Amino acid sequence: MKTLFPHGSQILIAAQTGIRLSVTPPPTASFLSQFLPATLSGEIPAAVGDLPYLQNLVLRKLTNITGPVQPAIAKLVHLKFLRLDWLNLTGTVPDFLSQLKNLTFLDLSFNGFSGTIPSSLALLPNLGALHLDRNKLTGSIPESFGAFKGSVPDLYLSHNQLTGEIPASLGNMDFSVIDLSRNQLVGDASMLFGPNKTTNNVYLSRNLFEFNLSNVVFPSTIENLDINHNKIFGSIPPQMTQLPLQTLNVSYNRLCGQIPVGGKLQSLDSSSYFHNKCLCGAPLANC
Repeated sequence: MKTLFPHGSQILIAAQTGIRLSVTPPPTASFLSQFLPATLSGEIPAAVGDLPYLQNLVLRKLTNITGPVQPAIAKLVHLKFLRLDWLNLTGTVPDFLSQLKNLTFLDLSFNGFSGTIPSSLALLPNLGALHLDRNKLTGSIPESFGAFKGSVPDLYLSHNQLTGEIPASLGNMDFSVIDLSRNQLVGDASMLFGPNKTTNNVYLSRNLFEFNLSNVVFPSTIENLDINHNKIFGSIPPQMTQLPLQTLNVSYNRLCGQIPVGGKLQSLDSSSYFHNKCLCGAPLANC
């Protein structure tokens, strides 16, 4: 193994193809990032826990890195940025991650994690973004995700196998970004909206949500809204003509009535609206 220590606190560990992953930086290291051959194999070593001052740990796009999240990571009490994405990690999302109180960013996306989401992740007081998308997670969204102890993180739970209803407590949160798309969630999702929120991006597509869109009052800040492939009924509220929309997709639902005229609603492609029960008006056919 060849270990490089460039200027500053960043450490780059490089290895020849086929050498198993190991960690050899000094214990004072604050940044550990792996840019390694995709053929590298093995589990995250326990030695990573011997870096007590580590603040940033990034391992990504190494699909031969296997096994669970290394329990020794719980010892990294100064860790702020943990990114273990596009690997081949398995097992459950570990509850011990809630001990890392300085975390501002947690990304475990594009892995093979299964089981339920630990409710204790809501105890992380400084979390700004939580990525658990593109795994095999089951069960429901934790009730505790409606009571994050600190800042409200951007929440990415898409492309899993989550079931049940969205906890009503999530209506208490003002998410900037929430992505629940491509799960098996049911029931009402309207609590995610509201006139006093500052939400920018909501992605709920390809679930089984069923609620009356006519009654929804959207935050004036909504820029991207995707609710396609659900069972949402009612009509498109006129308020949507006033929103700063960049993208909108309400296709494959049960909406009816005329698309309100104004704002950006007519400039969108017809594919944003098609396959509804009886939706009409530009850019669809006249009513």
